[in-house]
Amino acid sequence: MIEQLSYLAYISGWWIVRTLPEPLAYRLFAFIADLVGSRNGKSVQRLRSNLARVKPGLSPTELNALVVSAMRSYMRYWCDTFRIQNWSVARIQSTVTTTNENLLIDPMKKGDGVVIALPHSGNWDHAGAYFCSLGIPLVTVAERLKPEALFQKFLHHREEMGFEVLSLDNRSFATLVKRAREKRLIALVADRDLSQSGIDVNFFNFPARMPAGPALLHIKTGVAIVVAHVSYTESGIHINFEPVEVPSSGTDEERIQACVQNIANLFEKGIARTPQDWHMLQRIWVDGDFKDRSERTVA
Repeated sequence: MIEQLSYLAYISGWWIVRTLPEPLAYRLFAFIADLVGSRNGKSVQRLRSNLARVKPGLSPTELNALVVSAMRSYMRYWCDTFRIQNWSVARIQSTVTTTNENLLIDPMKKGDGVVIALPHSGNWDHAGAYFCSLGIPLVTVAERLKPEALFQKFLHHREEMGFEVLSLDNRSFATLVKRAREKRLIALVADRDLSQSGIDVNFFNFPARMPAGPALLHIKTGVAIVVAHVSYTESGIHINFEPVEVPSSGTDEERIQACVQNIANLFEKGIARTPQDWHMLQRIWVDGDFKDRSERTVA
């Protein structure tokens, strides 16, 4: 019953935001961002501590201002997500600027496929909708949400934009390998994996874990691997592409480790440029009182 009520509330809110006049919808979400930020709940505290590691030299006043900007960016993401179904193809395309887009476009034109690793930054749904609008089919993976009806709603929402969305389970990687060999564009959000299967990396000078998926797909299939960092502009988003260096020698394990660390290094560069657009309200580092997912399950 609680899950059903939660779903109905979520869908009702989604419908209301889609039907509101655009300026009013964005003002409402900015107000919500400021309200939630002022209450300083656990998620906001986590965002604050994450940003403090990204920008360690900020004064308390400067850090507070960054947290406000980050919460507004985060709520802008949700407002965009709720309203993007109303946008025309022309609007989606005209509100995207890019740097080094050839790193993605050139291999796709040759039919070679690409694996893109992204952090939780900007609006990756907008970025995905942009490439789908160019006729580039996109494959991604989504963690199952509760209630199931809400997960299905998001699944349908992304499929309508042209995504193929795989549910994160034991079969998803085998399907990704198949799609990579079919020379598809595979986009994976890859800046957080707190399980024991995550790859240990140095991230802003602290230990973190990130998923091996993008690196493993590249090494197993040979498709190109690129990092894409999405940040907000006044009218839309900017996507910056960077090539990922992967050692040509060594064991697969060594190459995966080096590749994931290089992805983490590129994530650092992008996040440091636009920290307000990094929507990381969860734990990211594995020091201090951290317990991995398996330990928490056992407890």
